[in-house]
Amino acid sequence: MIRQLPLDLPHRPNYADEDFLAAPSNAKALALLRLWPDWPHRLLLLTGPQGSGKSHLGAIWARRAGATILPAQKLDLAALPGLAGAPALLVEDADEPPLRETELFHLINLAMEHGTFLLLTARKAPDAWELRTKDLLSRLRRAPMVALEQPDEDFLRAILVKLFHDRQIKVEANLIDFLVPRLERSFAAAQAIVAALDAEGLARGRPVTRALAAELLAAAPVADDEDH
Repeated sequence: MIRQLPLDLPHRPNYADEDFLAAPSNAKALALLRLWPDWPHRLLLLTGPQGSGKSHLGAIWARRAGATILPAQKLDLAALPGLAGAPALLVEDADEPPLRETELFHLINLAMEHGTFLLLTARKAPDAWELRTKDLLSRLRRAPMVALEQPDEDFLRAILVKLFHDRQIKVEANLIDFLVPRLERSFAAAQAIVAALDAEGLARGRPVTRALAAELLAAAPVADDEDH
Protein backbone atom coordinates (compact mmCIF):
# COMPACT_ATOMS: atom_id res chain seq x y z
CA MET A 1 0.00 0.00 0.00
CA ILE A 2 1.38 3.41 -0.98
CA ARG A 3 0.95 5.91 1.80
CA GLN A 4 1.33 9.66 1.56
CA LEU A 5 2.88 11.65 4.37
CA PRO A 6 0.14 14.01 5.65
CA LEU A 7 1.27 17.50 6.52
CA ASP A 8 0.85 18.35 10.19
CA LEU A 9 -1.14 21.52 9.55
CA PRO A 10 -2.77 23.30 12.49
CA HIS A 11 -6.51 22.67 12.73
CA ARG A 12 -8.62 25.69 13.63
CA PRO A 13 -12.13 24.94 14.89
CA ASN A 14 -14.98 27.22 13.87
CA TYR A 15 -16.21 29.32 16.80
CA ALA A 16 -18.89 31.30 14.95
CA ASP A 17 -22.10 31.97 16.89
CA GLU A 18 -24.26 30.16 14.34
CA ASP A 19 -22.08 27.04 14.49
CA PHE A 20 -22.52 26.41 18.20
CA LEU A 21 -24.51 23.22 18.75
CA ALA A 22 -27.18 23.82 21.37
CA ALA A 23 -28.24 20.67 23.26
CA PRO A 24 -29.53 19.57 26.68
CA SER A 25 -25.93 18.99 27.83
CA ASN A 26 -25.06 22.67 27.39
CA ALA A 27 -28.45 24.35 27.86
CA LYS A 28 -27.75 25.68 31.38
CA ALA A 29 -24.37 27.10 30.42
CA LEU A 30 -25.72 28.71 27.27
CA ALA A 31 -28.62 30.29 29.16
CA LEU A 32 -26.35 31.69 31.87
CA LEU A 33 -23.88 33.20 29.41
CA ARG A 34 -26.76 34.77 27.52
CA LEU A 35 -27.84 36.48 30.74
CA TRP A 36 -24.74 38.67 30.60
CA PRO A 37 -24.43 41.41 31.75
CA ASP A 38 -27.15 40.44 34.26
CA TRP A 39 -24.99 37.79 35.91
CA PRO A 40 -25.50 36.97 39.60
CA HIS A 41 -21.77 37.66 40.13
CA ARG A 42 -18.95 39.35 38.22
CA LEU A 43 -17.00 36.07 38.27
CA LEU A 44 -18.34 32.94 36.56
CA LEU A 45 -16.80 29.46 36.21
CA LEU A 46 -17.53 27.34 33.14
CA THR A 47 -16.44 23.71 33.46
CA GLY A 48 -16.58 20.68 31.19
CA PRO A 49 -14.48 17.94 29.57
CA GLN A 50 -12.23 18.44 26.58
CA GLY A 51 -14.18 19.26 23.45
CA SER A 52 -17.41 20.02 25.29
CA GLY A 53 -17.66 23.53 23.87
CA LYS A 54 -16.00 25.66 26.58
CA SER A 55 -13.79 27.51 24.09
CA HIS A 56 -16.65 27.95 21.63
CA LEU A 57 -19.01 29.32 24.28
CA GLY A 58 -16.22 31.47 25.66
CA ALA A 59 -15.47 32.92 22.23
CA ILE A 60 -19.16 33.74 21.67
CA TRP A 61 -19.36 35.48 25.05
CA ALA A 62 -16.04 37.29 24.52
CA ARG A 63 -17.28 38.83 21.28
CA ARG A 64 -20.50 40.02 22.94
CA ALA A 65 -18.79 41.34 26.07
CA GLY A 66 -15.73 42.80 24.34
CA ALA A 67 -13.59 40.51 26.48
CA THR A 68 -9.84 40.06 26.30
CA ILE A 69 -8.98 36.34 26.03
CA LEU A 70 -6.09 35.09 28.16
CA PRO A 71 -4.63 31.56 28.43
CA ALA A 72 -4.28 30.90 32.16
CA GLN A 73 -0.78 29.46 31.75
CA LYS A 74 0.47 32.75 30.29
CA LEU A 75 -0.81 35.06 33.02
CA ASP A 76 1.95 37.47 33.96
CA LEU A 77 1.89 39.21 37.33
CA ALA A 78 3.70 42.27 35.97
CA ALA A 79 1.16 42.65 33.14
CA LEU A 80 -1.97 42.43 35.30
CA PRO A 81 -2.28 46.17 36.06
CA GLY A 82 -2.65 46.78 32.32
CA LEU A 83 -5.89 44.80 32.39
CA ALA A 84 -7.54 47.08 34.95
CA GLY A 85 -9.54 48.97 32.32
CA ALA A 86 -10.83 45.92 30.47
CA PRO A 87 -14.65 45.59 30.52
CA ALA A 88 -14.45 41.80 30.49
CA LEU A 89 -11.84 39.03 30.62
CA LEU A 90 -11.93 35.39 29.57
CA VAL A 91 -9.28 33.16 31.18
CA GLU A 92 -9.13 29.77 29.47
CA ASP A 93 -7.96 26.45 30.94
CA ALA A 94 -7.60 27.78 34.47
CA ASP A 95 -6.95 24.30 35.90
CA GLU A 96 -4.30 23.30 33.35
CA PRO A 97 -0.75 22.92 34.71
CA PRO A 98 1.29 24.83 35.54
CA LEU A 99 -1.30 26.45 37.78
CA ARG A 100 -0.73 30.21 38.03
CA GLU A 101 -2.26 30.57 41.47
CA THR A 102 -0.71 33.89 42.48
CA GLU A 103 -1.50 35.48 39.12
CA LEU A 104 -5.05 34.16 39.08
CA PHE A 105 -5.71 35.32 42.64
CA HIS A 106 -4.52 38.85 41.88
CA LEU A 107 -6.43 38.90 38.59
CA ILE A 108 -9.69 38.02 40.37
CA ASN A 109 -9.03 40.75 42.94
CA LEU A 110 -8.29 43.24 40.15
CA ALA A 111 -11.47 42.32 38.29
CA MET A 112 -13.64 42.62 41.38
CA GLU A 113 -12.06 45.95 42.31
CA HIS A 114 -12.66 47.47 38.87
CA GLY A 115 -16.04 45.90 38.13
CA THR A 116 -14.66 43.73 35.33
CA PHE A 117 -16.63 40.67 34.23
CA LEU A 118 -14.44 37.57 34.48
CA LEU A 119 -15.18 34.17 32.92
CA LEU A 120 -12.92 31.24 33.79
CA THR A 121 -13.00 27.95 31.90
CA ALA A 122 -11.70 24.69 33.35
CA ARG A 123 -12.23 20.97 33.06
CA LYS A 124 -13.10 20.44 36.69
CA ALA A 125 -14.51 22.29 39.67
CA PRO A 126 -11.96 24.24 41.78
CA ASP A 127 -11.92 21.65 44.59
CA ALA A 128 -10.26 19.25 42.13
CA TRP A 129 -7.50 21.67 41.11
CA GLU A 130 -5.31 20.83 44.17
CA LEU A 131 -4.83 24.52 44.91
CA ARG A 132 -2.36 25.54 47.61
CA THR A 133 -3.64 29.12 47.88
CA LYS A 134 -6.57 28.89 50.30
CA ASP A 135 -7.80 32.43 49.61
CA LEU A 136 -7.97 31.65 45.89
CA LEU A 137 -9.94 28.46 46.51
CA SER A 138 -12.30 30.35 48.80
CA ARG A 139 -13.00 32.98 46.13
CA LEU A 140 -13.57 30.36 43.46
CA ARG A 141 -15.93 28.38 45.68
CA ARG A 142 -18.10 31.46 46.18
CA ALA A 143 -18.43 32.12 42.44
CA PRO A 144 -21.33 30.69 40.42
CA MET A 145 -20.33 27.64 38.39
CA VAL A 146 -22.05 25.98 35.43
CA ALA A 147 -20.97 22.67 33.91
CA LEU A 148 -21.12 21.25 30.39
CA GLU A 149 -22.11 17.58 30.40
CA GLN A 150 -21.13 14.66 28.17
CA PRO A 151 -23.29 14.33 25.02
CA ASP A 152 -26.22 12.02 24.47
CA GLU A 153 -26.41 9.93 21.28
CA ASP A 154 -28.15 12.57 19.18
CA PHE A 155 -25.71 15.26 20.27
CA LEU A 156 -22.73 12.96 19.60
CA ARG A 157 -24.05 12.54 16.06
CA ALA A 158 -24.24 16.32 15.62
CA ILE A 159 -20.75 16.74 17.09
CA LEU A 160 -19.26 14.27 14.61
CA VAL A 161 -20.89 16.10 11.70
CA LYS A 162 -19.51 19.43 12.94
CA LEU A 163 -16.01 18.07 13.55
CA PHE A 164 -15.83 16.69 10.02
CA HIS A 165 -17.24 19.95 8.66
CA ASP A 166 -14.63 21.97 10.57
CA ARG A 167 -11.95 19.94 8.77
CA GLN A 168 -13.73 20.46 5.44
CA ILE A 169 -14.36 16.72 5.12
CA LYS A 170 -17.54 15.68 3.36
CA VAL A 171 -18.92 12.43 4.75
CA GLU A 172 -21.96 10.28 4.08
CA ALA A 173 -24.66 9.68 6.69
CA ASN A 174 -23.78 5.97 6.81
CA LEU A 175 -20.37 6.86 8.29
CA ILE A 176 -21.98 8.77 11.15
CA ASP A 177 -24.49 5.93 11.66
CA PHE A 178 -21.57 3.49 11.84
CA LEU A 179 -19.50 5.52 14.30
CA VAL A 180 -22.09 6.61 16.87
CA PRO A 181 -22.85 3.19 18.45
CA ARG A 182 -19.16 2.23 18.42
CA LEU A 183 -17.74 5.27 20.20
CA GLU A 184 -17.60 6.11 23.86
CA ARG A 185 -20.15 8.84 24.38
CA SER A 186 -17.69 11.64 24.97
CA PHE A 187 -16.38 14.71 23.19
CA ALA A 188 -12.82 13.47 23.37
CA ALA A 189 -13.70 10.18 21.66
CA ALA A 190 -15.41 12.06 18.84
CA GLN A 191 -12.42 14.35 18.40
CA ALA A 192 -10.02 11.41 18.42
CA ILE A 193 -11.81 9.37 15.75
CA VAL A 194 -12.30 12.36 13.44
CA ALA A 195 -8.62 13.30 13.74
CA ALA A 196 -7.57 9.69 13.15
CA LEU A 197 -9.79 9.29 10.09
CA ASP A 198 -8.58 12.59 8.67
CA ALA A 199 -4.93 11.55 9.08
CA GLU A 200 -5.53 8.05 7.71
CA GLY A 201 -7.46 9.33 4.72
CA LEU A 202 -4.68 11.78 3.88
CA ALA A 203 -2.00 9.13 4.35
CA ARG A 204 -3.76 6.69 2.01
CA GLY A 205 -5.00 9.28 -0.43
CA ARG A 206 -8.54 8.03 0.16
CA PRO A 207 -11.81 9.75 1.09
CA VAL A 208 -13.11 9.30 4.62
CA THR A 209 -15.77 6.59 4.34
CA ARG A 210 -17.53 3.96 6.41
CA ALA A 211 -15.16 1.34 5.00
CA LEU A 212 -12.12 3.31 6.09
CA ALA A 213 -13.61 3.78 9.57
CA ALA A 214 -14.29 0.04 9.84
CA GLU A 215 -10.68 -0.74 8.90
CA LEU A 216 -9.31 1.80 11.34
CA LEU A 217 -11.43 0.68 14.28
CA ALA A 218 -10.73 -2.99 13.58
CA ALA A 219 -6.97 -2.39 13.44
CA ALA A 220 -6.61 -0.10 16.45
CA PRO A 221 -9.65 1.22 18.34
CA VAL A 222 -9.33 4.90 19.02
CA ALA A 223 -8.89 5.65 22.71
CA ASP A 224 -10.57 8.51 24.52
CA ASP A 225 -7.77 10.78 25.72
CA GLU A 226 -9.83 12.41 28.45
CA ASP A 227 -6.85 13.96 30.20
CA HIS A 228 -5.57 15.88 27.17
